Amino acid sequence: MKYGEFMAALRLKGPKPVYLLAGEEPYYIQRAEAAVLAAVLPEAATRREFTQVFESDPSPADLIGLIETAPFFAEKNVVLIRGTKMFNEKKSAAGSEPTKEKKAKKGPQERAMERLLTLFTAMPETSCVIFESGAKPDKRRKIYKAVEKGGAVLDAEPERAWTIDEWLRGKLSELGRQLDREAKAYFLAAVGMMQPISLGFLDQELEKLALYTPEKVFTRSDMERVFASVPEVSGFSMLDAISARDGRKALTILERQLREGVFLPLILAGLARHVRQLWQAKTLMARGVRGKALGAPLELNPYIAEKLGKAAEAFDEAVLHRVFLKLADADYRLKSGGGGPELLEEAVIALCRP
Repeated sequence: MKYGEFMAALRLKGPKPVYLLAGEEPYYIQRAEAAVLAAVLPEAATRREFTQVFESDPSPADLIGLIETAPFFAEKNVVLIRGTKMFNEKKSAAGSEPTKEKKAKKGPQERAMERLLTLFTAMPETSCVIFESGAKPDKRRKIYKAVEKGGAVLDAEPERAWTIDEWLRGKLSELGRQLDREAKAYFLAAVGMMQPISLGFLDQELEKLALYTPEKVFTRSDMERVFASVPEVSGFSMLDAISARDGRKALTILERQLREGVFLPLILAGLARHVRQLWQAKTLMARGVRGKALGAPLELNPYIAEKLGKAAEAFDEAVLHRVFLKLADADYRLKSGGGGPELLEEAVIALCRP
C-alpha cells in the first residue's frame, strides 16, 4: 500500500505483527519505521533499548528464536532488519530469469524458512518484525505473500512531479501553512526540474521555512529561498523568461548563472529538457490534447503542463525542432571542448527572436 494509506491504517487499526517497508524512497521508509516503532513501543526509552536492530538478514532459525522468545522488560520483542535481501527477485544460476521455489529434498535451512513463513501468518502477540529494503520487492516470492497476509507492506515508491500534490498538501497541513497561487506554481515547476525529487530535502526545507517565517501563507519568494541551493532549479527563472519569449531577461539570468559558477552542462540539460517539453506540448496540442490533459503524456503536474501548453502556443514547431538539434550538438561540443557559453546564448536568442 502507498504511504498515505499505510499511515492511515496504522492510526486507525493499530500495529501489525510483521511489516515490509520497501522501495526507492528512503523518506517514506524512515517515517513509516518511526511510526510503527512508536505504535508498538510507545515509550521512547523502551523503544531505543529493546528494539533489536540487524543491518543484514539473520538466519531463518535465529529469527524464529527471536520471535518466539518471551519479552522480559518490554511489552513486545521488536526486531528491525534493515537492508534485507529476502524479498529480492530470485535469479536463476544464469542470473537472468526468476526460478520457481525448489521442491527438491529440503535441508535444515529450507525447513526453517518454511516454518518462518508459517509463523508470519500467525505471529505471537508478543513480537513484531520489521523488514526494510531500498529495492523493489518481488511480489511473487512466498515470503512477500506471507508478510502481506500476516501484516502489512509499504510500497515506498519515489514521487514524481505529477504526483507530488498529495505529499505537499499533507506536509502543509502538518505545518499549519498554505502556499499562495504564485508560490504553488513555482514549487510545482521547481520540483519538476529536480532529478530525482528528494522528499527528505523538501521536508527539511519546508520545516526550516515554517520555523523562520511567521506568516501562515508562504509566498513565491519563500519558495525561491527553499530551492536556492538546488543546482537544477537555479535556472528556472531563465526558462520562465524563455517561455514568455523575453530574450533580454533570459540572457541576463544566463549571464548571472555563469558568473555564479553554475556548471555549464547543467544549464544546457535544463534548457534542452524545456525545449523538448515545449515541442512535445506543441505536437500533442495539434492532436487535440490540451490543458491539464497534457500532464500525463508530458509526465508533469497537470497545473504546470497546462501552463507549458499555453507557452508552447507562441513558439513555431520548426524553431523548437531546430533549437533542440542545436542543443544536442552543443552538448557534444561542450563535452569535447569545442564550445562555450555562446552555444547557449545562440539557443536563447533563437527561441526568443520575434
